[in-house]
Amino acid sequence: MKFSWKIWLLIIVLMCSALLISPNFEKGVIIKSVEKNSTSFDSGLRSGDIITSINGESVKTIEDYQKIINSIFPTQNKTRLDIATKDNQFILFTDQAPLITISNIPKTKIKTGLDLSGGARALVRPEIPVSATELNDLIMITSNRLNEFGIADISVKSVADLSGNNFMLIEVAGATPTDLTELVSKQGKFEAKIGNETVFIGGQEDITYVARTGEQSGIYSCGKSQEGEACSFRFAITLSEKAAKKHAEITNKLELNPENPQYLSQKLDLYLDDQLTDSLFIGKDLKGSTTTQISISGSGVGATQQEAYANAQANMKKLQTVLITGSLPYKLEIVKIDTISPVLGKEFLKNIIFLAIIVFVAISIVLFIKYRKIKITLAVILTMFSEGFITLAIAALIRWNLDAPSIAGIIAGMGTGVNDQIVILDEAVSDKQISLKERIKSALFVILGAFFTIIAAMIPLFWAGAGMLKGFALTTIIGVSVGILITRPAFSEIVKKIVKD
Repeated sequence: MKFSWKIWLLIIVLMCSALLISPNFEKGVIIKSVEKNSTSFDSGLRSGDIITSINGESVKTIEDYQKIINSIFPTQNKTRLDIATKDNQFILFTDQAPLITISNIPKTKIKTGLDLSGGARALVRPEIPVSATELNDLIMITSNRLNEFGIADISVKSVADLSGNNFMLIEVAGATPTDLTELVSKQGKFEAKIGNETVFIGGQEDITYVARTGEQSGIYSCGKSQEGEACSFRFAITLSEKAAKKHAEITNKLELNPENPQYLSQKLDLYLDDQLTDSLFIGKDLKGSTTTQISISGSGVGATQQEAYANAQANMKKLQTVLITGSLPYKLEIVKIDTISPVLGKEFLKNIIFLAIIVFVAISIVLFIKYRKIKITLAVILTMFSEGFITLAIAALIRWNLDAPSIAGIIAGMGTGVNDQIVILDEAVSDKQISLKERIKSALFVILGAFFTIIAAMIPLFWAGAGMLKGFALTTIIGVSVGILITRPAFSEIVKKIVKD
């Protein structure tokens, strides 16, 4: 059978779409992020590496990885880890589990959003109006802060509503609203003061290094407190030469503490967002000294020692992050925050597949009853799924995260496609006294008008709701565009052959 170029175009696009989506059968777990200044990072492990085995034991899933790591740690002594990735071998000597975030290897190149993979989403805006340039700077700083904190799968982007208000949309897979609230809503302004004079602030201008692993960083004691249990942490930082000189100038004015002559008369007070978090004694040897080595300490409390230990680690990590990245240029207000369970995402996918089967059966029955031809029924159904398949491939190509609105847009596009195909069929089988070619051309003219109407409706929706409906608008536009440019012309040629036969 000789095919029209329009049908060949559809076949070629479908083949290219299959390559773009390309199922992945690799075994192992993929590293999503590696904490900087950690043993894992220093050994060469990087985001994107695929771990296939640890100490000779095969790693195929996250469960395999966790089982192996849990059998090795916790341990008080340094242990050798032989980590094999897809391309390299790495040897780690460590007394704790690798500071990495992992996930299963995606089955396809289709990226899923929070609605399917789970996580937290926050719509944030500065307390004062900012320009687009200032918002982009804020996005860069916020991204750095979340990256330094070790959170994986981060999406930070600017969005705007129809009134022109600028927002920052933050999506983090695997995080909780508490994580986002703690890291985003607070400005993170760190100051170290002696009396009323600031010695240094957070950020690379005053702090050149922050210890995060090894002997210079960690929990050093736990014990009873008024609130139950408490654990204390400390870590070393390195000051810039400018900050060290400022420290020397201020301490040179101090006297010895009359009650404890081993220390100076005033303490080094640590403030985070103008709240005093700790006060450190200053040794007498540091009087007038341009030392660049400072030890920062703090604590965490809880009902049990395990809870206190975890809180101390979390507090230390947040403080280290703020010291590395500095404060945000503006205070932020969280307008809306959501959490999505990955379990709900799996249920959502199951329901979508179940509904797709029901719709498939219902449409097939209605079409067969209406036109009494199995060829016509198959042509409509296959064309409908072709549009959905091509839309998914384009989403994979542009690396768009498919969330619930995006999937709704794909379904809307497929529904529009079925409607258009019925218009073509009705024109093709009508008894109008014009040629089949003219009847189909008339149907395509009606479809073209509907296409422009949908595009006109989707463009403002692309920005409505501060970008929250952007996925629906985008995939709907892609779906109807695929239909008008590829599948509708091919379907019209198929209909011509069916009707002639």
